[in-house]
Amino acid sequence: MSDIFREVEDDLRREQLKSLWNRIGPFVLVAAVLIVVGTGGWRAWEWYSLKQAQAEGDRFVAALQLAEGGKTDEAITALQAVAADGKGGYPVLARFRIASEHAAAGKTEDAVAAFDAIAASGETPAVIQPLARLRAALLLVDSIDLAAMKARIEPLAATGAPWRHSAREILGLSAWRAGDYAAARGYFDEIAQDPEAPQMMRQRVALMQELIRAKIGEAPAPAAS
Repeated sequence: MSDIFREVEDDLRREQLKSLWNRIGPFVLVAAVLIVVGTGGWRAWEWYSLKQAQAEGDRFVAALQLAEGGKTDEAITALQAVAADGKGGYPVLARFRIASEHAAAGKTEDAVAAFDAIAASGETPAVIQPLARLRAALLLVDSIDLAAMKARIEPLAATGAPWRHSAREILGLSAWRAGDYAAARGYFDEIAQDPEAPQMMRQRVALMQELIRAKIGEAPAPAAS
């Protein structure tokens, strides 16, 4: 009798498994296929992305080589192509280099306009936009007044701002040029008192502080012991 019950149980188990497979079996197969295809597709996409990145890098490097070889016009044309249809971060890099090429050629207005466009573009990463503003400001330090310079970059000089040291140095130079030695001293002192200020900048600031003391008739700072 027990054998009969066992056979019935086995039959029921087989029927249950068959019924379960009929309900979910196709989905299991589809899921398995999707996993295989998905894995292969992702690897194919990784390979494609890597090839694209390498190609963009090659285009950008080729443009830089033209610039370094003195072929400025050809370099700018090549960089403009990268800026127009490049992938990843290369368009922003290309725009920066175009602006820098204008600056190196003495085309200050073109360079400032290019840096301003980079800073204003929504495609430029937020961490890079201030750098473009600072590059434009540095080009203008000898040609705009302190009020205009403040309007451009004073927010970047705020305590804790990542580019505050560079912004304060440019503002200090602008104030120095305007003959506002008190304002210049304030900016340079902020840099000198900031423990995170770069060492090379500290050396430049120390020189400017001495020049300000000489201008206003103060005695030089005592030498460090």
